[in-house]
Amino acid sequence: MSETADPLVLDFVEWIAREPRAYAEVVSTWKTSCPRLTIWEDAADRGYVARETLPGMGLIIAVTEDGEKLLRANGR
Repeated sequence: MSETADPLVLDFVEWIAREPRAYAEVVSTWKTSCPRLTIWEDAADRGYVARETLPGMGLIIAVTEDGEKLLRANGR
C-alpha cells in the first residue's frame, strides 16, 4: 500500500492533526481486533505521529513534521 493511497492512515493523521490527543483517547477510538487494520501502528511506524508527554496532559499523540508533510502532499 503506498503512502499516498492509504486513506485510513491519512484520516488518522488528519484527526490527530486537529489537536494533540490523549493516548487513551487514541487507543479507544482507533482500536481494532482485526490484525490487518493497523492504522495506528502504521502511522506511528512511518513517523507520522509520535507519543509525547505534556505537563498537565500526560501522554499524548501528536502529528510529526513528516505527518504534516503527508497531509499537505495529499491535499489535507
